[in-house]
Amino acid sequence: MSENLVLVYRGELVENIHRGDIAVVDCKGRVIASAGNIGKKSYMRSAAKPIQAVNVVLSGAIEEYGITDKELAIICASHRGDEEHVDTINSILKKLGLDKTYLECGVLKPLNDKRASEMLRAGVEFDEVTCNCSGKHSGMLATCLKKGYPLDNYIDPEHPLQKEILEIISIFSEVEKDDITIGIDGCGVPVFGMPVYNMAIAFAKMAEPSVLGSPYREAAAKIVNAMVTYPEMVSGEGGFDTLLMRVTKGRLFSKMGADGVFCVGIRDRGWGLALKIEDGDSTSAYSAACEALYQLRVLTDSEINDLEPFYHKNVYNNHKIKVGQYVPDFKLTVY
Repeated sequence: MSENLVLVYRGELVENIHRGDIAVVDCKGRVIASAGNIGKKSYMRSAAKPIQAVNVVLSGAIEEYGITDKELAIICASHRGDEEHVDTINSILKKLGLDKTYLECGVLKPLNDKRASEMLRAGVEFDEVTCNCSGKHSGMLATCLKKGYPLDNYIDPEHPLQKEILEIISIFSEVEKDDITIGIDGCGVPVFGMPVYNMAIAFAKMAEPSVLGSPYREAAAKIVNAMVTYPEMVSGEGGFDTLLMRVTKGRLFSKMGADGVFCVGIRDRGWGLALKIEDGDSTSAYSAACEALYQLRVLTDSEINDLEPFYHKNVYNNHKIKVGQYVPDFKLTVY
């Protein structure tokens, strides 16, 4: 069963307890460490984006449309809707000869609240491009365009694009296609349900792509390189993914998912870490990830100090006075 991972204090009292499950595996599937039940199934949510992007690379769309590494990084992103993010999405669409109306991700305000407020004050409407999933959807359109697939309803699980992506997810996660539970994500595309253990395997393979056959090996290496070269594209200033990749100088690459999912690839060890917070609290997912990586000595003392705003996130009241804190409280079982 799930374990207590993060305590949230208000004053001296533990007000909330967040339970979850953590798997750390190597690229051959050997369990390195764990907490809770690594066989528990959950949806991978947006943590799957770097693996979904493999299909973009395999399609030849990168070369066909001159998609840069910076643009590839945002195809893997849950971006915050910053001006640079919007400009990068629009650059992809321009190369494809398409406009925002082709994006089927839905309209969403920027995840960056400051940016959203600025747009409101300026009378600028939110649209599909400001949606945090517009990068992924731009990559899907690029693949459809390159392969001659219908651009309409490309989000349908029965669309040939989505069937190809499911095949890739199966290869990386080592879960048979029929055993992957398919749901629908917030942006409308299929989302993949599998054990936390298998999410970790997928990221371990991305971290050590030599275990993959060609052309998956080359595609995975290209995607990871794009993410660590342009970490500001993957979430944005103030985002955990961006900060973690910057602090570790490309040794790690990571991708959060909605509702307390987080996955990271540890490149110098060929490991993958995946975790899911049972109640879906993303703040505690970041805290637990920091603690797990620190226990494994993947993060140095200096690096964990740089991640302190996420490691022990403070709780403030309306007067901007600190009244509490997130505190990870678990011990990994190391094998």
